[in-house]
Amino acid sequence: MSDQLIIFDTTLRDGEQSPGASMTMDEKVRIAKALERMKVNVIEAGFPIASPGDFEAVKAVADVIKDSTICGLARALDKDIERAGEALKNANSGRIHTFIATSPIHMQMKLRMEPDQVLEQAVAAVKKARQFTDNVEFSPEDAGRSDLDFLCRVLEAVIDAGAGTVNIPDTVGYNVPEQFGTLIHNLREKVPNSDKAIFSVHCHNDLGLAVANSLSAVMNGARQVECTINGLGERAGNAALEEIVMAVKTRQDIFQCNVDHIDTTQIMKASRLVSSITGFAVQPNKAIVGANAFAHESGIHQDGVLKNRETYEIMRAEDVGLTTNRMVLGKHSGRNAFRTRLSELGIEFKSESELNDAFARFKKLADKKHEIFDDDLQALVTEASVEATNERMRLVALKVCSETGETPNASVTIELDGVEQEGSSEGGGPVDAALKAIEKMIGSNTELLLYSVNNITSGTDSQGEVTVRLEKGGRIVNGLGADTDIVIASAKAYINALNKIMEPEERSHPQTGDV
Repeated sequence: MSDQLIIFDTTLRDGEQSPGASMTMDEKVRIAKALERMKVNVIEAGFPIASPGDFEAVKAVADVIKDSTICGLARALDKDIERAGEALKNANSGRIHTFIATSPIHMQMKLRMEPDQVLEQAVAAVKKARQFTDNVEFSPEDAGRSDLDFLCRVLEAVIDAGAGTVNIPDTVGYNVPEQFGTLIHNLREKVPNSDKAIFSVHCHNDLGLAVANSLSAVMNGARQVECTINGLGERAGNAALEEIVMAVKTRQDIFQCNVDHIDTTQIMKASRLVSSITGFAVQPNKAIVGANAFAHESGIHQDGVLKNRETYEIMRAEDVGLTTNRMVLGKHSGRNAFRTRLSELGIEFKSESELNDAFARFKKLADKKHEIFDDDLQALVTEASVEATNERMRLVALKVCSETGETPNASVTIELDGVEQEGSSEGGGPVDAALKAIEKMIGSNTELLLYSVNNITSGTDSQGEVTVRLEKGGRIVNGLGADTDIVIASAKAYINALNKIMEPEERSHPQTGDV
């Protein structure tokens, strides 16, 4: 067994399958670069057959990332595999990840196939993928509920066919740690050629056990873990990359492998980037990356930490990228300091005009807010990226009136396709009134699924980051807006979501794309 634990990140693929978490091509590239800086081994960039947009995003990531292996997902179908192979053509190191379901319920109810047919198709898919790359991974979907003997037959056959990695998914988050660890142990014991492949795991968090199941598998010989930043993913999410990495790093005494190749100081930056792009806020008590993960309020805890931090801290905050040293940016900061700090955060500009636009936004924000934090910068750049790709509608002006004993009302001016429109409405509060005024003008007939407010930094002058999730005709989109005025941030988020609703749908999230 290898001493190194391979970290396979699927934030851009499985993470993006969270309703409302779709990313643009540029956003995928930004996240991929953050993962590359972290020295993640494998980046699953998407599901190329899903849509033209997903194909282009995988291709774009494969074109720019040089140090990590770029992976494309494909069902065990020739057309999927060919599309993945084409998307990965320019990758410095590429991998095709193909899969087919092996559990009785999936074979009978979804695939309508007999076990022998599934076995034959799995082998054919691996052989097809080998025509494009020597680096092929195979997953028996819903392995956690599959018959052990049949699973052994399938794995033996696909390894013989050329799969260098076999991934065992707990697709529906059904397993518990002891059971899942035993499954990995038994597969490695019973599959005759198991020594010819790396065993991987991909665990979902439906019962809150994704990380525990993954680590149990590692203790039983798995040497690749598939995971996502912040545990992002469909339904209850996936195993969180930051928790897997820091658990193995911190408890080196019990794991017979290491993650020494991972630059853990990049974890916090990647977490904040993914959160700002997807609009999925990180809960304060989230392990490793939550706002309270290294905070102490109890007097007893504070006293202990002041005397010796190891009394209550099993990890150093600096190890995940937190530090007390920072460059303070404000309205007197220059363009060079601004560019340098963004570069340190992994944000580069394609042109001088992009830099100038972002710097102008920064100066405007600095006039409202005394001190600009890294999270403010991430939000600023994300918002600029959002507006650059969704320009049909924009907020021009907003005026609200809210006083005790009176019904709040809002007057809003928007620009739609270059033409200004004005509208007004009353509401239960200023935000409600503002959004109703916009809706009255647009008539989108969408359903509001989520309205969430998050403070980007601390202090009464903090920017508020608003996430709005809208649904129309089964399509779900996220809108994101940030401003020191929460009503303006709300209007921006709503308009951002409406812009996405009005665009042709670029990407679907086929559930067959899960493992």
